[in-house]
Amino acid sequence: MDYELLLNEIINIGKEMIKSGAETDRAEDSMYRMLESYHLEQCSVFAIQSDIQATIKPVGGHFITQIRRIHKVGFNYDRLDYLNNLSRYICKNTPSVEEIREKYEGVMERKPQPEYLKYLAAVMGGVGFGVYFGCDPLDTVVGIIICVLIEVYLGNLLDKKEHNLVVYNLVIAFLSSAAVFLAGKIGFGHHPDRIVLGLNMVLISGLGVANGIRDVVNRAFLSGILNIANACLGAIAIACGTGLAMVLFQGDMYEMYIAPSIAVQLISCGVASMGFALVFKAAVKQSFYAGVGGAVNCACYLLVQHYQGSDFAAVIAGSAFVAAYAYLMSRVHRAPATIFLTTSIMPVIPGATLFYLMHGLVQADYALASQQTILLAQTCMAIAFGFLIIEIVTRYIGTRKI
Repeated sequence: MDYELLLNEIINIGKEMIKSGAETDRAEDSMYRMLESYHLEQCSVFAIQSDIQATIKPVGGHFITQIRRIHKVGFNYDRLDYLNNLSRYICKNTPSVEEIREKYEGVMERKPQPEYLKYLAAVMGGVGFGVYFGCDPLDTVVGIIICVLIEVYLGNLLDKKEHNLVVYNLVIAFLSSAAVFLAGKIGFGHHPDRIVLGLNMVLISGLGVANGIRDVVNRAFLSGILNIANACLGAIAIACGTGLAMVLFQGDMYEMYIAPSIAVQLISCGVASMGFALVFKAAVKQSFYAGVGGAVNCACYLLVQHYQGSDFAAVIAGSAFVAAYAYLMSRVHRAPATIFLTTSIMPVIPGATLFYLMHGLVQADYALASQQTILLAQTCMAIAFGFLIIEIVTRYIGTRKI
């Protein structure tokens, strides 16, 4: 066997896993397992969001080292699922390099998501959370129009030319927020702030925060810090884009959102979480279960909040449920847990907190900004704690990751 070509194909798989949204420790572990299935004398793999380094030594052979640069990461859970299945196949069957390349190319050439589904997914995610934040029917119509025209259509055009997440989020957040505020000034939409909250949630990804926290819990500190830093930069860009729109179209049209009925909250969170799974190109069946997870996550949050009166405890309960749910669904569907984790967690991601933090800074309401900053830190800590609880429990259930 040509071990240089083998290493090249395995790194290709690991690279595409990371580019498709896998946790770096997941991709790293998968590469280890694939390479070690070929009974190498030595094997070492290191992966972060921007780089993969691997060294192997075949029995009786020489050391072989390859490095692969990763320039852009994104979300393609359908591809991630098939790459995960391919890694299982390689571990079990140790196929030839030619067979690995053939199956890898088959995964990469899978038919893309239908165009209409991109629009439907974004509307489900953005408008679903808009309803969760208290949008009325007219607000919902405004949200649908702006989501389709700006966040999907213009967003797709910008994504082809702009690989910098900070620039992308700033531009799209500014354009969508400006459109909402302008519509509000002419009477088209009663709660501009609530519409913006929902639309911003499409840009705020739970993926970076969730995977970053998981990496830190698993002691992959460098990868975790990079994930969290990237997510924070993206969130800051959204806040700045929204803040710029506030400055240009300021007025007394912002109020803290009022949550609708419990039934509406549960349904809207379920629809929004399913929408996010579709935005990340997950299979429809998996997206449905992600929606179920989002609805139950919201239910856990509301239940604990009602009886404990503590947002911190409520977020811990919701995130712990999501972590356990993702662990279970990964085994039921034989798919990466991140597909369910990063979509079902969305109802407790502090998107509204970021909006009101920026609103406080723009309006020079530093008491509000300080309050929201503390709440943001508390929420992130609670999510980390919820994940950690389940991480400890699952270590006693099984040691092999799915």
